[in-house]
Amino acid sequence: MTNKIKVYVEGAGELYVNESFTLEDLSKEVYKKDYKKYLGARINNQIYHLRKNVKEDMYVKFLDINCQDGYRIYTRTISAVFIMACKELFPQCTVDIEHFLGQGLYTELKGEKSISFSEIEKIKQKMKEIVEKDIPIIRNKVPFDEGISLFKEFGHEDKIRLYNTLDRKEIHFYRIGDHVDAFHGYLAPSTAYVSTFDLKYYYPGAIILFPSTDSNGNIPKFKEQKKLAKVFEDAKEWADILDLGYVGSLNEKILNNDIDEVIRVSEALHEKKIAEIADRICEDDDINMILIAGPSSSGKTTFAQRLAVHLKVNGKRPIGISVDDYFLDRESTPLDENGEYDFEALEAIDLKRFNEDLVKLLEGKEIELPKYNFIKGKSESSGVKIKVNKDHPIIVEGIHGLNPKLATYIPEKNKFKIYVSALTQLNIDAHNRISTTDTRLIRRMVRDAKYRGNDVFRTFELWEGVTKGEEVNIFPYQEEADVMFDSALVYELSVLKKYVVPLLKEIDNSSIYYSESKRLLKFLNYFQDIEEEKIIPPNSILREFIGGTGFNIH
Repeated sequence: MTNKIKVYVEGAGELYVNESFTLEDLSKEVYKKDYKKYLGARINNQIYHLRKNVKEDMYVKFLDINCQDGYRIYTRTISAVFIMACKELFPQCTVDIEHFLGQGLYTELKGEKSISFSEIEKIKQKMKEIVEKDIPIIRNKVPFDEGISLFKEFGHEDKIRLYNTLDRKEIHFYRIGDHVDAFHGYLAPSTAYVSTFDLKYYYPGAIILFPSTDSNGNIPKFKEQKKLAKVFEDAKEWADILDLGYVGSLNEKILNNDIDEVIRVSEALHEKKIAEIADRICEDDDINMILIAGPSSSGKTTFAQRLAVHLKVNGKRPIGISVDDYFLDRESTPLDENGEYDFEALEAIDLKRFNEDLVKLLEGKEIELPKYNFIKGKSESSGVKIKVNKDHPIIVEGIHGLNPKLATYIPEKNKFKIYVSALTQLNIDAHNRISTTDTRLIRRMVRDAKYRGNDVFRTFELWEGVTKGEEVNIFPYQEEADVMFDSALVYELSVLKKYVVPLLKEIDNSSIYYSESKRLLKFLNYFQDIEEEKIIPPNSILREFIGGTGFNIH
């Protein structure tokens, strides 16, 4: 007779099940025919795959695609299905899972082979076949040498390069039918769990479309972002030239003491691009307002100051205006859905006064800048008076910089809009991308701890609200930019690692942020450390976060 054990499932209560049950078995017991909606589980603030065995008194929360962890599992699993389909159709090719464009995942075939329009339907049909076969996805662990041999057998040279730079005794991998691969994070128990997807032709690759955390199980409509796509394309081309597309190649350069050259070239590329942007601005006499926007921890402040330097090289004398000084008095600030003051809403700004001041400046009149007292929640007189002419471009930096409603009185011909974000030129390997959001979160953790008095718990606490605000106030307007600047530095995570790892280790499994801290720690464990920082220039974007900057930005 099989013994029964007691478990608890969030939303279903106490259950008695066979002690041989896996989490997948438990999911089938609770959700019946709908069990394939659930991709993983959270237990004691840790994330687990569904092939884990249940234990007495275990408290389980099952994860669907509507939560971030479930969404990540879906993303990895549908990527694995796409890779398998391409491998069957094009045996001599390998797949690159590159980055998100909007809510679609952009992929290419590596090498000379592009994906033709007629092949999209073939790949999609092959993916459907793989899903319908309901192929089990088995997670295995083998000794290091055996893992390397497996990767060699299946042509995963990028993974061999990576693991040869790491101190690992064992390697985890997934076997899906006859296919072997490795992923950073868990996959669903079988291919049938990712039945909702579509493919879109996006030369020279394809976009994988699937439900998002807020699309109600439906596939969101793909909205092309051609400027963002071009920035990613340029970054990839540069990374390929320098053999810096994956973490393994970066680690090799650190271990071989070649990292100084990587840092010099990375920083020189930033300098060149900022100089080119300044030149574009100065070539157009109509431009007298520069609007800079981007998500949190993109390095906007350092970028704005470096741009100002290059404008001065061109004979300009830029003046900065802070949108934050135009906040409405506290009692007039709009409230969010929780009844809290919504300082990130465009309506929290005194748009009438802001626009009237800009018009006066445009017309050559003098204004007195306001100064917002954040303690009192009141706008006060600053005593600072400014007057500008065509040699004094106004630099406005803020989250709403690309929103057409911010400076609506000013003609578009007088504006130059810049979108700044850390768009991550590096991936772990060909099948494991690095999230741009993770890069920014790590930057922010380091800066918050170093300069803002926020511990890592507070950063996590604030981050959800920050990212929600970005979805509303920044990302919808990024294609409005005249130019996009990628502030990511290919080497930065190897520098940030030593700062952020001790912070993340402060979080134990009593915290709701434990699973995120573990995920980020595992991710950072792929990177070799860069200990010596002297070669990083004082005006580097990275200095905004680690310190030692020549700019007064904190």
